[in-house]
Amino acid sequence: MNKGYDTNIEDAVAEAKRKDKDKDKDKKKRSWNYEKELLRLQVEIAHLQAWVKKSGARIVIIFEGRDAAGKGGMIKRITEKVSPRVFRVIALPAPTDREKSQIYMQRYITYLPAAGEIVIFDRSWYNRPGVDRVMGFCSEKKAERFLELAPRFEAAIVESGIILLKYFLTVSEEEQERRFKRRIDDPLRQWKLSPMDVESYQRWWDYTKAYDAMLRMTDSNHAPWWIVPSDDKKQARINCISHILQSIPYERVKFEAPDLGKRQKRPGGYVEDQSVRHVVPDVTAR
Repeated sequence: MNKGYDTNIEDAVAEAKRKDKDKDKDKKKRSWNYEKELLRLQVEIAHLQAWVKKSGARIVIIFEGRDAAGKGGMIKRITEKVSPRVFRVIALPAPTDREKSQIYMQRYITYLPAAGEIVIFDRSWYNRPGVDRVMGFCSEKKAERFLELAPRFEAAIVESGIILLKYFLTVSEEEQERRFKRRIDDPLRQWKLSPMDVESYQRWWDYTKAYDAMLRMTDSNHAPWWIVPSDDKKQARINCISHILQSIPYERVKFEAPDLGKRQKRPGGYVEDQSVRHVVPDVTAR
């Protein structure tokens, strides 16, 4: 009996180890596939950049969504392999007193792209029907008026020749809570957690109602909202970047490799400068 019992225990342990090993293999394979696909997409983004520069195209990409949905990580993967002179990321702080006295859209218009630029808004004019409305930074009347005017404003943007893409990243209550707790526990992520994040966590359903109205009233044929389920950040990045590339009619631009020619020779009378220079210490030699 004991021998049979022990054998069953050993078999169960062996089976558990095998399953854990299979899970690790699947996780590594999935991670590798993600990195491989992300790199492929980033190569395409580089081709997009070359086309934008050559054609003079103007593109605006808006990212909105729940706090901790992964907007920053999404933008990082889009821009980390390209030039900040072409891809400009705009994340505006709270408006100044002067900006508060202006037409609401005015400070955003300043950042719309010139020829050969892609502007990415990490939150945008949609602060008005979202955080501003929920937190009482604007009146209900102003929020409602914004929802009426936003499609007209965006129609004018599109009619001017700008390609406008709008993405809303969603995340579940459970996943948002998990990410917030991770920020609290991780010193490298604590800076991401603000008092406004705590408010958004506590007032989940107030934000839900505000976002429902925003998405319903500002979705249009010329500027539709595209929803990005983001409980799985890696999956969300692959899906969203793929959609961006599919939505822009770019063409590959042939790279003309420059001829480096010959480097000039060292001048005959050149003497190394002997003045004192401040060199960064080599800490790796310790």
